[in-house]
Amino acid sequence: MSHTIRDQAKLVSRVRRLKGQMEAVERALEAERPCGEILQLLASIRGALTGLTGEILEDHLEEHVLEAESDAARRQAVAEISGVLKTYLR
Repeated sequence: MSHTIRDQAKLVSRVRRLKGQMEAVERALEAERPCGEILQLLASIRGALTGLTGEILEDHLEEHVLEAESDAARRQAVAEISGVLKTYLR
């Protein structure tokens, strides 16, 4: 069973919290809240997204790299991570 399926309820809960945070930014903009307040909301979202990304990345490394069924599967998992990191670091 894949780690994203095994941890699905927890991961979906985190995504829903992120959605709620984004909606808070939308409401703050519509209410013309001070930019410092909006920036704080955005910083919180970035932290939450980084945490979620890190958790899924760590689980991916453990399941698909460390415990890969074959060298080919391990190479594929590493290639996936490399592609994501290139996009993420842009």
